[in-house]
Amino acid sequence: MPRELHVGGGVWSEGISEPSRGGEGCSGSMKRTQTAEEREREAKKLRLLEELEDTWLPYLTPKDDEFYQQWQLKYPKLILREAGCAPQELHKDVHEAFATLHKHGCLFRDLVRIQGKDLLTPVSRILVGNPGCTYKYLNTRLFAVPWPVKGSNPKYNEAEIAAACQTLLKLNHYLQAETVQAWEELVAKERANVDVVPVCIGPDFPGLGMGAFDGPDEADIRKRSAYNVTLLNFMDPQKMPYLKEEPYFGMGKMAVSWHHDENLVERSAVAVYSYSCEGTAGVSSGGEQPGPEEDSEEDPPPEGRDPDVWHVGFKISWDIETPGLAIPLQQGDCYFMLDDLNATHQHCVLAGVPPRFSSTHRVAECSTGTLDYILQRCQLALHNVHDEADNGDVSLKSLEPAVLKQGEEIHNEVEFEWLRQFWFQGNRYKKCTDWWSRPMTQLEAMWRKMEGVTNAVLHEVRREGVPVGQRNEIVTAVLASLTTRQTLRREWHARCQSRVARTLPADQKPECRPYWEQEDPSMPLPFDLTDIVAELRGLLLEAKP
Repeated sequence: MPRELHVGGGVWSEGISEPSRGGEGCSGSMKRTQTAEEREREAKKLRLLEELEDTWLPYLTPKDDEFYQQWQLKYPKLILREAGCAPQELHKDVHEAFATLHKHGCLFRDLVRIQGKDLLTPVSRILVGNPGCTYKYLNTRLFAVPWPVKGSNPKYNEAEIAAACQTLLKLNHYLQAETVQAWEELVAKERANVDVVPVCIGPDFPGLGMGAFDGPDEADIRKRSAYNVTLLNFMDPQKMPYLKEEPYFGMGKMAVSWHHDENLVERSAVAVYSYSCEGTAGVSSGGEQPGPEEDSEEDPPPEGRDPDVWHVGFKISWDIETPGLAIPLQQGDCYFMLDDLNATHQHCVLAGVPPRFSSTHRVAECSTGTLDYILQRCQLALHNVHDEADNGDVSLKSLEPAVLKQGEEIHNEVEFEWLRQFWFQGNRYKKCTDWWSRPMTQLEAMWRKMEGVTNAVLHEVRREGVPVGQRNEIVTAVLASLTTRQTLRREWHARCQSRVARTLPADQKPECRPYWEQEDPSMPLPFDLTDIVAELRGLLLEAKP
């Protein structure tokens, strides 16, 4: 079978089927220049596919004699825990939690941004985690539905949703303990110079060695296993009109393309609980499932793995020598990616026939991604406000260029990383809880005051008698941020009007917020900053000798 060379794509992460050129989902408006990292990744992929020509790379499944040996040698930090290792009560509770969140419509396909295109993910998701946490992937910030950690008291719309979030927190505790145990076993075996450490735990798997492991100390292990969010995923392959074929090994249909998980604490673990809905009530598969007799001669099932069964695939990044692995996932199986495995290897999810949930627990890198963080940033920016009049006009404590520059950068951060990200996802978060409503109202009020700060800066540069040198310093300090603000406002406004955005249900339709008309008396500045940016550039040109 000839190999398709996907020139227009990349190796998309987190469940995006690679788009064909001119395909559905393109907003048709904004063209973005690729970053150096994206260009390098694209070039690597093209070189790899050209080197392969019309051949497939080899991959192994448990029925291959060398499967476990290859796992031991080349994938030593990948651990599988079979379902039988976990308490049956936990399985029951988790399965009920999945069904509850699905029944209440809490999982959504994300409208993500890739190389200037808006695309809907084939996988539906919800982020659940520590109160105030967010997780960003593919230029999309997800806002965690809070699970009820000690000291918090989140309110949920339904008692069933509250119970589901409590169960996911219980699952998080269990997976965290399992991760710590697996990691400590590896470290202990390594320090004892014992070569044999089980990579698969279960009655049907042999115990095999992990090889050399440069392990962290106990405190570091616990830090790297302290999962603060889970990204819950659901997909029914029978309802997807198109799933991309795995391009390197011929593994069959992919639900999630090859990727590294992003936005994680460096060398932290990832734990995944997998649940495929074979013969279970509560989640409809949405149609008859094709039997073996329905296989088309033109589209034969892939050799190796069973196409009816969900698998997770692993490969070493950009390596064409080492066979890949396709590991079958049964109901309740868990797998763990330890240490730097997520950085050195890529993984994909290979679709089976039944619907499937997964709960992917992560140590999200939250240094700039928590509510507390952005509130502190806003307070820092507004510290420069000396006084605010009844009409909203503000006076500033300092006109130091560095202070003004920092304030305008924070202004952009809260607008484009928080407010517009949140409202672009419609009213989806109200399905579960109104937890984010008050914080977003607070952030919008602080952002509105920052509009007044920008207006005060502009009043200063327009004031007669300001020395030319001082005016130039102020303009130079704020012009880049205002130019970026104008560009991004145009882009977000266009995204909200894109063809794919208009197809979404009412509660999921993107909202361009904040937005106001040109002559809105409640706002000190216009939404469209074109004239202001041109004015500031003109002031700089006038000052040139």
